[in-house]
Amino acid sequence: MDIKAQQTKLANNLGKLLRDNFGKGPEAVHVTIYEPYVVIYVSGFVSPMEQVLLNQNEELQVMTTRELLVKTLEPQITGQIKGITDLDIQHLYYDWNLDHHSGIFVGVCLDDLKADLTEGDPYPGKQAIHDRIIKMSEIAQKGPEKISSYKLSDRTLVIVREGILVAIEKQLISLGFDDTLRISKRPLEKGILRQNDDYDEILNADILDIFVDWDFEKDNSIITLILKPKK
Repeated sequence: MDIKAQQTKLANNLGKLLRDNFGKGPEAVHVTIYEPYVVIYVSGFVSPMEQVLLNQNEELQVMTTRELLVKTLEPQITGQIKGITDLDIQHLYYDWNLDHHSGIFVGVCLDDLKADLTEGDPYPGKQAIHDRIIKMSEIAQKGPEKISSYKLSDRTLVIVREGILVAIEKQLISLGFDDTLRISKRPLEKGILRQNDDYDEILNADILDIFVDWDFEKDNSIITLILKPKK
């Protein structure tokens, strides 16, 4: 099965999995396979019950519920990826943009980002993007010990940060507050990122969505930018 066929089959299977577990599936699922990454971008994804909660400004409850549900689905998601692509996903990152009814799953088939990932191929604006991500990290907590990025396609940019947690965050994680920390950090970091309004000029593309997630045990984070190239 070629890459395009794998992407189509995985999109169909993941759409059905989400529909079976949320009561309503996404309107569209876009899959990008670029080893060692599998990026699954879903749009038009909110259930009727979630919409009721969002209308009542209960975004935190929706995010918390999704966090718990996706954790239970993670073995099925990584199993689907393995069965279709033969890629053994070691880490699965995910995030939602409830305002856009969109979400992301980023599977990484490497055990150790520090040991195995290179700096990635160059692309226009790469250093400028790194500079802005470092600045955001410094405002939110501290600058990363290492940063790398990978333009997987014209529409998908993945940025990896390593060594970003401060002492108080590590203490909260050790006390079992990792889910609370994750839900708190997402709007903070994405809000700071959106304060920079020149990404479109740097990348020659509009930014449709920004997603961020962490592996607290490994002390790393993946930021995903969904792009719309300018003509």
